Amino acid sequence: MTLVKTSYNRRSFLKASAATSGGMVLGFSWLASCTPPTAEQLLTMPSEWFDINAFLKIGDNGVVTIFSPNPEIGQNVKTSMPMIVAEELDVDWEKVVVEQAGLNTSKYTRQLAGGSQSIRQGWQSLRMAGATARRMLLEAAAQEWAVPVGELSTSAGEIMHEGSGKKMGYGEIASKAAMVSVPEEVELKDPKDFTIIGTSRKNVDGKKIAMGEPLFGLDVTRDGMLIAMIEHPPAFGMKIKSVDDASAKSMPGIKDVIRFSTAPPEGVDRQWSDVNAWDELVAIVGESTWQVMKAKKALKVQWEAASPAESSADHESTLAELISKTADEPSRKDGDPEAVFRSAAKVIERTYNAPFLAHNTLEPMNFFAHVTPDHAELLGPIQTPEFLSKSVSAILDMPEENISIMLTRMGGGFGRRLYGHFGVEAAVISQKMNAPIKLVYSREDDMTQGTYRPAYKVHYKAALDDNNNLIAFAVKGAGTHGGPVFANRFPAGTVDNYIAENHRKDSNISTGAWRAPRSNFMAFAEQSFLDEVAEAAGKDPIDFRLELFDRAIKNPVGTDNDYDAERYAGVLRLVKEKSNWGADMPGVHRGVSAYFCHNSYVAQVVDVVMQNNRPKVQKVWCAVDCGIVVNPVAALNQIEGGIVDGIGHAMYSALTFTDGQPQQNNFNTYRLIRHGEAPMEIETFFVDNGIDPTGLGEPSLPPVQGALANALYKATGERLESQPFEKDQALLG
Repeated sequence: MTLVKTSYNRRSFLKASAATSGGMVLGFSWLASCTPPTAEQLLTMPSEWFDINAFLKIGDNGVVTIFSPNPEIGQNVKTSMPMIVAEELDVDWEKVVVEQAGLNTSKYTRQLAGGSQSIRQGWQSLRMAGATARRMLLEAAAQEWAVPVGELSTSAGEIMHEGSGKKMGYGEIASKAAMVSVPEEVELKDPKDFTIIGTSRKNVDGKKIAMGEPLFGLDVTRDGMLIAMIEHPPAFGMKIKSVDDASAKSMPGIKDVIRFSTAPPEGVDRQWSDVNAWDELVAIVGESTWQVMKAKKALKVQWEAASPAESSADHESTLAELISKTADEPSRKDGDPEAVFRSAAKVIERTYNAPFLAHNTLEPMNFFAHVTPDHAELLGPIQTPEFLSKSVSAILDMPEENISIMLTRMGGGFGRRLYGHFGVEAAVISQKMNAPIKLVYSREDDMTQGTYRPAYKVHYKAALDDNNNLIAFAVKGAGTHGGPVFANRFPAGTVDNYIAENHRKDSNISTGAWRAPRSNFMAFAEQSFLDEVAEAAGKDPIDFRLELFDRAIKNPVGTDNDYDAERYAGVLRLVKEKSNWGADMPGVHRGVSAYFCHNSYVAQVVDVVMQNNRPKVQKVWCAVDCGIVVNPVAALNQIEGGIVDGIGHAMYSALTFTDGQPQQNNFNTYRLIRHGEAPMEIETFFVDNGIDPTGLGEPSLPPVQGALANALYKATGERLESQPFEKDQALLG
């Protein structure tokens, strides 16, 4: 066991008073989820328990509720996080119930879904929450039976005293446990004693999703609710000149057409989450979605130029110009790479490109808002509720304590819902209409509004000596609103002469985080280039990488390397072993890749076969080091989803512009992967090292693109430089 300080003061643990007999209520300053009740459990809900916001509740019959503060976007934290609490509480998982908490900054911290950090950031606090409640139950039982607390044990929601044979359920002692002083320190379980963590548990909302129960933002309904849709400019660089709304207003069911702004008030700075290409918009408000959609087509808006319009070719040309320049101050420089390149026996160079990408969440943006003079109720799918609250407070000129934000389940996020402009828009429209409003984006609205994955370009250069040793390495990147290069990631630390540079292109095209930001492109470019360098050196691509990691392990260059070379090399060795790398496999073309992001390490081997002169991913082998795996079945879902997503976007997806206008606005023109194009098989292996959990939602996506590119090179003999790969029809048949 591990002894830890609870680190909570009296205010952090709000406990039931003497009058609240029959149940136990504990409030924690950072907590998350559990399971919804089954039909059988609903028949035996407690006769008493006491609901006070963000609490772990134990009912008089032993049923436990844990409120979930973190947004659920399909990453399954609504199952995995409560498993952690339930493990330390030592409760029967079948007696655990989940409820989604709303935004509550006084009780929760980091109430956010992003960066694959929910489990990693909550690991210790969630364990402490469960362990503290268990200790208080034991203290109460010890007092009840007049025995030392050290003689008591727990199992599946029951307290036992071996000496006397006495036994009681948590519900029987919960009300008295609520009166026990909060312990200053508690013992956490040894991972070898886990009975819930590390076991596969079904998604707690799975049945509800399958049965079509209303869980998502688009499902929200309220009495008197009106529907709103937005008309934004057709091209980036344009603004509203005039609006003729007479025809639209005269249509059945239409309540009003309003022109409004979501710009922050003067003197208020934009938050990082306030990404939107257009402050001034037009909203059509009516009784039903269909009526509003028809009226939107009748709306006549004239547009005028506000800033220069960009086309994809011009944008790419500017990125190319940027990476031809030398940065005034490189992000990192070790040794004297310029001199080494001049005298090297062999120099390899290549440039890689990535287009803008849309997020393509299955559920388009939407939000419900009901704003009255003294209160604002918001409800919808948002990854960053706290930041949305601040933005709404500023634009409505309303104190945050008068704003409530409740969270729905999200039909995908991938970073798109980090930026809450659609919640702000709903609030402003509701305020102007003095009515409850559900704002709904159509697919076309969503895909052309912006907040895209930035376009990138990166140039690599490597030098080999006469013995084919890597002696210098250079990487220079440019991107929309920021360069993509991570200066301190591999292969930094493995070569004496190294330089990394970033360049920025400003643009009126709005961009934001897209699943595994920057890594989603850099892994493809870096791992493709390393394979090319390995080939130039006459070395096996895995052995070549392991040589570099060996240097980083034994004699690293610099002190700012942000990866653990042992763990990095470990996943490579594991995938090499499991895939039987090097075996003779006629007709199978293999590529390898390894990448570190979001605190986790992933290595992959992709097997490609040619069918009717077209590439087909036969199998993906995947080795993952993400520390302790809380819920294996959910972890596999995350890994497999990231792999399919990565392959699909690398192969098929791009968003392009002509004079600032997106050329793709729905899935008939924006290509996504199809069922028959997904890998025929994915086999995943997790490293069992007992380390605290790290990120999992994003790390499997970046490396698969590099492994796929390397496999396609083996199949065709041509190196891939640009995404999407499919646009090279000559290469891919």
